[in-house]
Amino acid sequence: MSPQAAVELCHRYCDLFSNLTPETLDQFKAIVSDDIHFKDPFNDVRDFNKMKQILSEMFEHTDGPAFNVYEQNVFDDHAWLRWQFNATLPVIGLLSVDGASRISMDLTQGRVIEHIDYWDSAPIYMRLPLLGLLLRQIRKRMSAK
Repeated sequence: MSPQAAVELCHRYCDLFSNLTPETLDQFKAIVSDDIHFKDPFNDVRDFNKMKQILSEMFEHTDGPAFNVYEQNVFDDHAWLRWQFNATLPVIGLLSVDGASRISMDLTQGRVIEHIDYWDSAPIYMRLPLLGLLLRQIRKRMSAK
């Protein structure tokens, strides 16, 4: 796979995330490996069907989930993506999270083999009724004065 093909694969992958709907989930099958490693702060799975299930459940448990992938940097067989995720969650309300993902590609097969998300899940916990109160108190005590 040429460097340009890696860039094109990354663009296709990002386009799928930026236009994600329950109906487009199966389109990942053409560009990810069957045993893709998918990891975020709540999940760590190795299988396309498990990754698809995580994304499918996101649509079931949130309203209007949307990713905006606004930066892509490809380096040989991997890429770094910067994105913003927005959704409305029960109890919490509107959530907006900035994050980054590292994707690894198998250049011989032209497929994404790993997707690891890096983002701060604290804003979710901080907004939960009881746990959030406790965490906000801990944060206040630990912050610089």
